[in-house]
Amino acid sequence: MLDRCLGARRVRQVHRFFRHAKVTCLCLIMTIVVLRGTIGAGKFGTPEQDFYEIREHFVHRKRAEPHRVLKEVDTTSDSTNLNNYATFDISKIAVDEEPDDFKRDPNTPYTLGPKISNWDEQRGNWLKENPNFPNFLGPNKPRVLLVTGSSPKPCENPVGDHYLLKSIKNKIDYCRLHAIEMFYNMALLDAEMAGFWAKLPLIRKLLLSHPEVEFLWWMDSDAMFTDMAFEVPWERYKDYNFVMHGWSEMIYDEKNWIGLNTGSFLLRNCQWSLDMLDTWAPMGPKGKTRIEAGKLLTKELKDRPIFEADDQSAMVYILATQKEKWADKVYLENGYYLHGYWGILVDRYEEMIENYMPGLGDHRWPLVTHFVGCKPCGKFGDYPVERCLKQMDRAFNFGDNQILQMYGFTHKTLASRRVNRIRNETSNPLEVKDELGLLHPAFKAVKVSSSS
Repeated sequence: MLDRCLGARRVRQVHRFFRHAKVTCLCLIMTIVVLRGTIGAGKFGTPEQDFYEIREHFVHRKRAEPHRVLKEVDTTSDSTNLNNYATFDISKIAVDEEPDDFKRDPNTPYTLGPKISNWDEQRGNWLKENPNFPNFLGPNKPRVLLVTGSSPKPCENPVGDHYLLKSIKNKIDYCRLHAIEMFYNMALLDAEMAGFWAKLPLIRKLLLSHPEVEFLWWMDSDAMFTDMAFEVPWERYKDYNFVMHGWSEMIYDEKNWIGLNTGSFLLRNCQWSLDMLDTWAPMGPKGKTRIEAGKLLTKELKDRPIFEADDQSAMVYILATQKEKWADKVYLENGYYLHGYWGILVDRYEEMIENYMPGLGDHRWPLVTHFVGCKPCGKFGDYPVERCLKQMDRAFNFGDNQILQMYGFTHKTLASRRVNRIRNETSNPLEVKDELGLLHPAFKAVKVSSSS
């Protein structure tokens, strides 16, 4: 009886084992099917990959809180200000180095450099030895270097640098059309000759460094070309070394301090010019020398206000008091506007456009418009800022229109930065006629350079 009970119990245990085994196998099969489906769909990787993902999930949760705290700290920091040009104090980097230890003896007369007395001979020999650098590009086309520049520091007001950019773009356009080389200076070569006088050391260095240049054309940064088609009448100056906008009677008879303008002038590369620079410069050193020279100029020249010596007044004084020495080589040009005072020109631009064409260079269409007294790079000028900036925009657009029209565009108005198309595109662009004659100087320049 007992044996029979034990046998029945073993049978039930075996049956129960096989039932559990069946359920386990069935679950295993279902698990495999599900895993194969999900792996095929790209939702999971290998068990090892799943393990790493699960681990990273929990690690990320542990890191989330400090990460969020750091992010909040970062957004409340000054990082955005460090990237903001508008709030950056430019004075942090615009710092001058310590001045040089060398100081000139104030009792010693100022000079621009070692005295040179045979420059014509030296230059003549150099030109013979370097025929690939002729000083004339054609029969009446001298090699010209236009020189301008600005302070190595940013302008004292932010808008000033924008107008310097417009001014240099304007000069580049004119020089490109007339085969004129250009030099833009931002270095103060002599600290004693700052301000009005900074041009003199630069001009002398360039004359000596570029013997191939026949004429150096100085032009202030606040002057713009407003007749892009006008070609300087170089043949007129074949017997002259110094060309300035001015009037003989105002200088030699009246000794008027505004009898000429030195904001735009032509200077021949020769010994005479070096001698003139040596005579001109001694009034320029800042400090006592310039102050005392200013008193002399105010006393001797008509209507001159009381202020330190400037290069323009000094030139009037030299010509008026040493006429016999210098006058026969100085050409005072008033047949066209080598310098044109903006106050009498800018309000007439529309009248000029309506009645005249570029290429005249005079009061009908001025070669140069000079914004004397506006001083856009400084803090204060002699005229209202709004008027100066508006009229500088008009002058730039007046000159720029003459460039844009070569490509079929023009400014909507002289006060607008926007442009309009003025002619339809063509499949034969080289056959388009230049109605304004502005392409002529460019083609002339190419012919001249190729013939040389």
